[in-house]
Amino acid sequence: MKILVCIKQVPDSAQIRVHPVTNTIMRQGVPTIINPYDLFSLEEALRLRDKFGGEVTVLTMGPPMASESLRKALAIGADRAVLLTDRFFAGSDTLATTYALAQAIRKVEQTFGKQDIVFTGKQTIDGDTAQVGPGIAKRLGLLQLTYVSKLVECDPEKREVVVERRAEGGVQVLKTSMPCLITMIEGSNEVRRGAFEDSLRAARAEIVTWSAKDAEIEDLTKCGLKGSPTIVKKVFAPAPRSEKAAFVEPEKTAPDSAEALITAIFARHPSLESDLTKLASGL
Repeated sequence: MKILVCIKQVPDSAQIRVHPVTNTIMRQGVPTIINPYDLFSLEEALRLRDKFGGEVTVLTMGPPMASESLRKALAIGADRAVLLTDRFFAGSDTLATTYALAQAIRKVEQTFGKQDIVFTGKQTIDGDTAQVGPGIAKRLGLLQLTYVSKLVECDPEKREVVVERRAEGGVQVLKTSMPCLITMIEGSNEVRRGAFEDSLRAARAEIVTWSAKDAEIEDLTKCGLKGSPTIVKKVFAPAPRSEKAAFVEPEKTAPDSAEALITAIFARHPSLESDLTKLASGL
């Protein structure tokens, strides 16, 4: 099988700060990591390769320093890494990003062969839009399975994939044909650490680096800021709440604890009890 995994280098969200004056994210000195959701996609791709044979290619779009994340993916077990980097991509929103990545995937298929499955994380921790995976699928005409929690079955001969998809109120079991695009959610598998041999190989590996021209991206007006209709007006940290949370001492039994909690809530919000009573009487 030939499998491609889109990853993104993102700032570690645990250490992100917002500038108090400009209200922009302060990236200086903030370490970068592979987007966590993308790691679950990479692990799922590696499991398919280990079971059926083939190769896993990782692709990212970003500045030259994004090659660090690609080497980490190689150290985990990926076979090939492709970096799409060009000043024309700076400031891309999800629309411009999917345009560039879709063309890069076409170039990957021209160079290394048709891909059976394209994996992405469900979203990135810096943008949180969950739009890039579906956007790539739309541009490439791929069937898409989003918010996948488990890959139940994969049959390369029948060209079929069966997955469990997290949905509101339960789990959907879906089947589709390859080629397809799958976005994985958190906790869908346990990401491997990678073998020592893979770490050595990653350190010596040559990262395939493409510019916009190399990837045969012809319409540059669809890239970067020019191709991005989304405008971020303001980024800010939520103001801390002045009102402190109340602590209710637990009772000896669960029903008594629940009763004490309800009593405390009604005492703190006097109108809530009457509002609920009116609502119940109208049913």
